[in-house]
Amino acid sequence: MNKWPLIAAGLVLATPACGETLREAVATAYASNPELAAARARQEALAEAPEQARALGRPSADGGATAGYDRLGVGRAGTVSVGATLPVWTGGRVSSAVRAANNDVAAGAEGLRDTEAAILESVVAAYADLLYNQQAVEVARVGIERLDAQVAEARSRFGLGQATRTDVAQLEAQRSSVVANMADAEGTLATVAAAYRSIVGQSADALSTETPPPTALPTNLETAREAAQARNPLLLQQRRVADAAAARIGRERAERAPFLALNGAYGYGGRIADERVRGYEAAASAGLALRVPLLTGGLVSSRVRQAEATYRAERFQIDAAAREAIRGADAAWATLIAARARLKANVDGLAAADLALKGVRAEYSYGLRSTIDILVADQSFRAAQLAVARSRSDVLIAQAALLRATGRLSGEAYA
Repeated sequence: MNKWPLIAAGLVLATPACGETLREAVATAYASNPELAAARARQEALAEAPEQARALGRPSADGGATAGYDRLGVGRAGTVSVGATLPVWTGGRVSSAVRAANNDVAAGAEGLRDTEAAILESVVAAYADLLYNQQAVEVARVGIERLDAQVAEARSRFGLGQATRTDVAQLEAQRSSVVANMADAEGTLATVAAAYRSIVGQSADALSTETPPPTALPTNLETAREAAQARNPLLLQQRRVADAAAARIGRERAERAPFLALNGAYGYGGRIADERVRGYEAAASAGLALRVPLLTGGLVSSRVRQAEATYRAERFQIDAAAREAIRGADAAWATLIAARARLKANVDGLAAADLALKGVRAEYSYGLRSTIDILVADQSFRAAQLAVARSRSDVLIAQAALLRATGRLSGEAYA
């Protein structure tokens, strides 16, 4: 009985649809990736900057003590004192420093978003590569099984005088070639699996080929451009950096303003004489301290000009970041459209290759086709399967790139 048509009809893409999904891989990496955890910790450290800036305008107090021995008559003596300072007027030093720190934190938050997106994009790429290589190994494995059946049939036909030794040798040579391809595919699969395990944090068995497109994916180029201008993390980060630079101009200008603070102190001293502690009179003081910059040698003016130049540079960088965001959205959209078109063409090609293989095999059974025709059709069918698998992986990668360019690639993108 000829089993070849049944085998060919049952094989479209050999990898099963069930298995670990892209959503699960993204969620695992989002929760456990060490690079992402380190970036979050650095952002937590940066978030303390505004509090430190505010502390410069709050009351502060300190205490001190001294102890010693004096041979000139005092003997053993010591003092204890407490002092406090309350800034009353800082000339804008504290408020501008707080604004700069808040904008630094906001810029860091956008940088963290981009770091998350970069890592998740790598997760999608690792998933797509692993998925393709799993399919490549499976296509080769099923191809070997198909050729084994074909070789057995050719040998049977050769025994009946219906085929030549050359027909058998051609099929055996094709099988050996596919075996070699499978060995290469398995080696590549092991390497790709190691990369996947490194970024996701766990190994994967069979991956799912069923990955619905993310709901946040833009539907057209105009929407992608608008999203990039509104949500691209690098663009938003640069805007915050410019705001921080503007606040630092005020911080440098404030160095020209007076500084007024309320100071207070209380101290008490004593000495030990005749094994008794004899105390001195306690002392307390309170007053206002005023500092007015009169001459700085041009230092403040130079720092103001430096801050203003830095701010202008950051403003120019906003324009550059906006252009880059739009360029990234355009490029990612074009890549996705091309990947989708390529996938559609390759799916159509796979259907045609499947039909051609079935037809050649049927015609071969009636003596209308040669063994070479079967080998060519079989090779074309496997190539079409791999083309579809690669195209599906390319679509996944292109989708992630577009989501990142538009600022929509996050842990919820594939939820």
